[in-house]
Amino acid sequence: MEAAIKTIVDVYLKSSGGKDSLSAGAFQKLVKKQLHNIMTDTDSSKAIKDMRQGLDDNQDGKVSFPEFMTLIGYLSTSLSEQRAKEANPAETPEAGDGAAGDQEAT
Repeated sequence: MEAAIKTIVDVYLKSSGGKDSLSAGAFQKLVKKQLHNIMTDTDSSKAIKDMRQGLDDNQDGKVSFPEFMTLIGYLSTSLSEQRAKEANPAETPEAGDGAAGDQEAT
């Protein structure tokens, strides 16, 4: 896990040129280059722009590291949910086993 965290930080810093935020262009390049296998619409400039604007909490036109980590958290959660479904296709929230409710509370 340490290697994954270091990789995220290193990729962010390389993409930002060592600055504390990613410009619109740097964010677009990072998404296209690093996230194309895990995300859809990485070839759509409009989709990436919309994503950047959604992450940009302070509306400065840039993506800070904490704002970027919001995206990483979302992607990690989505991937975890997808893999859990693949591992247990018969288990669904409607199954009534209470597991889904317990997971949401944590």
